[in-house]
Amino acid sequence: MAAQFGRLRKGAVNTTVAAVVVAALAASQAPGVTTDDAGRKVTTGTQPSPDTPAENSATGNSPYYTDLPPLNSPNPSPTTGTPVTQGTSEAGIPATVLDAYKKAATALQESKPGCNLPWELLAAIGKVESGQARGGRVDANGNTLSKILGPQLNGNGFASISDTDGGAYDGDSSYDRAVGPMQFIPSTWEWAGRDGNGDGKKDPNNVYDAALAAGHYLCRFGWDLSTKGDLDSAILSYNNSQDYLNLVLRWLEYYRKGTHEIPDGTGTLPSDRSDDTAGASPTPTTPGTPTTPSSPSTPKPGGDGGSTSPKPTPPPSTTPPATPTPTPTDTVHHLEDAGTAKLSAMAGDAFTEKITARAETKAGKAVPKVRIRFAIIGATDAAFSTGEKYATTLTNSIGEAVAPALKAGENTGEFVVRATVVGRTVSGLDYTATVTERAADTLARTGEEALTCTPGGEFADQVEVKATYKGAVADKVAATATLIKSADDATENDKGPYFKDADGKTVRTLTGLTTDANGLLKLPKLYADDTTGTFLLRINTAGGATLTVELKVAAADTSPTPTPSEPASGTDSASPSPSA
Repeated sequence: MAAQFGRLRKGAVNTTVAAVVVAALAASQAPGVTTDDAGRKVTTGTQPSPDTPAENSATGNSPYYTDLPPLNSPNPSPTTGTPVTQGTSEAGIPATVLDAYKKAATALQESKPGCNLPWELLAAIGKVESGQARGGRVDANGNTLSKILGPQLNGNGFASISDTDGGAYDGDSSYDRAVGPMQFIPSTWEWAGRDGNGDGKKDPNNVYDAALAAGHYLCRFGWDLSTKGDLDSAILSYNNSQDYLNLVLRWLEYYRKGTHEIPDGTGTLPSDRSDDTAGASPTPTTPGTPTTPSSPSTPKPGGDGGSTSPKPTPPPSTTPPATPTPTPTDTVHHLEDAGTAKLSAMAGDAFTEKITARAETKAGKAVPKVRIRFAIIGATDAAFSTGEKYATTLTNSIGEAVAPALKAGENTGEFVVRATVVGRTVSGLDYTATVTERAADTLARTGEEALTCTPGGEFADQVEVKATYKGAVADKVAATATLIKSADDATENDKGPYFKDADGKTVRTLTGLTTDANGLLKLPKLYADDTTGTFLLRINTAGGATLTVELKVAAADTSPTPTPSEPASGTDSASPSPSA
């Protein structure tokens, strides 16, 4: 059996993991300085941000499994054989779970190629968060056989996050819990959730959906995960803990050296978690019941856990810590609107106005090089031009950050775009945006022929109109058509031309009409009763466009057609008179 680390409790794991990761990565990662998502300067091994609220992470900083990978590299040869011993099976990833990770990474390579997301990173996070969906206990569609829930985030040893979903995802209407194989809290899943298996749903308990959501989450700030600083920042944004970062990096390096596919349901189950509890499932048996702490694990022989004698505790340092130099983010006191115009757009259109926020110090001085996060809030299908509900941009030299253009969906009404400073707890700045219904300002007939009919007959031509708005095609615009009494009386006529409904009954008002993609609207066939005369059809659209069409009902003309008279026989009218 391959050598491996012992199953350690939290305190021992923290020290061991940090030592292993530093040793494993020091040779391959050159020292350098970069910036994290809060604009702070950091060296290799980004530190967590103490002022980042737990609810801003994917998991709410929930507990995670602390099991360590074996010392030996995994066997890269593929196999789908029977379950193997624990050390070897650590390298195996259940088939459906592995497929979900690889498909998510492929999708991100197409949609966000600059992120350079490796599927092994998803595997590392999946291992730490849920033990690869509890050893691959999923069905063929990627749904977990039972829900994977973290403990209540009730502030009792964890972050305190009150319920945000009414228990829809986690079954808990008091506090939030991390959900599914990638352990998203409901408030994060609400905007980060994705449909990874194309079934039209975004389910945190589906490994395809969860893996794709995790990939987008890790790539959301324009990070390049092939660089050490951005990789660290992305992992810390998932769970804001240095121990978590070290552990994920260890599994990432382990999986990069090779792995293989194993049957679903045969993966190794984790045994220890960062909250000092043991067991393969973080799910409490009863919602709201905290998990029971396990007895301390006995260190096993081999690796750093082989010694049973206590390690000497180094004396405390007598050197006072240096006062850190404030970063630009640290100096931000508030956000100001930087002249954003009224945000309004028609359904389906792009907003012509862009949101601009300015970061300022307490004295009102602009702060450059600060990350500003813009998030769309509310029941709306509007999105940024990137297709996302959120975007992060850096303030420029005058402290201004401009959000990507907004694109209206089909839902009308108001929604809010909130600007916040990444890595700094200051009040957000809300912008109200309005989506109005699709409209037309002009209607015109596509034909010029007169619309006539005999009493009791039907009109040969159907009425077709084209709608435009400011000269452009007005598609999907709602319209009504009514046969009215007169130009001055728009009430429905009770005689004259009419339409027929599906049952063949007389109808003189049509509602629920919509122009097509080319702005065209073709009305049903018109019929005439026995009343003769000139009648009016009025068409109205959202936005105020109106067109009145004249219809004539008249009896057919039965008068004989006159023919030219013929000259008398033998007489040539064109011949000159004979001379005298």
